[in-house]
Amino acid sequence: MRRAEREAAYVEFATTRRDQLRRIAYGMCGDWHRADDLVQTALVRLYVAWPRVSRSGTEEAYVRKILLNAAIDESRRAVRREVPTETLPELAAATGLDVEERDSLVAALQTLPAQQRATVLLRHWLGLPVAEVAAELGISEGTVKSHTSRGISALRARLSAAGA
Repeated sequence: MRRAEREAAYVEFATTRRDQLRRIAYGMCGDWHRADDLVQTALVRLYVAWPRVSRSGTEEAYVRKILLNAAIDESRRAVRREVPTETLPELAAATGLDVEERDSLVAALQTLPAQQRATVLLRHWLGLPVAEVAAELGISEGTVKSHTSRGISALRARLSAAGA
């Protein structure tokens, strides 16, 4: 069978069986939109295997098996375990600073000594716990606390002086 004939046979099979495959997929997943996705996945996989499957005459069984495997694969995805809600949760952090405030904050951060700047950024920008910052920087937890405290005090002083 030539390529053009194989493609014509595939197109005929796909167009005549699409509605039936969609009903089968709906029975597997219970959602028409997911059923459409499953049928599309099945038809793509069938197209790849079409020369081999059409020779053996097992197109129907093969595409049903593909639908079943695709439905199982789809149900295992983490996205399918998400539950839609009517209301969105509150934001974890306040909305960002405007450009001028952010620029002045970054400029003030650059004036801090390296160790203070690192502890302030790791603790307050990334929200890491004291123990994790200490391990990452190779210093004691007490040193992290003192550097952070001094750094925050210096930032407040610089920012209030710049704003006055």
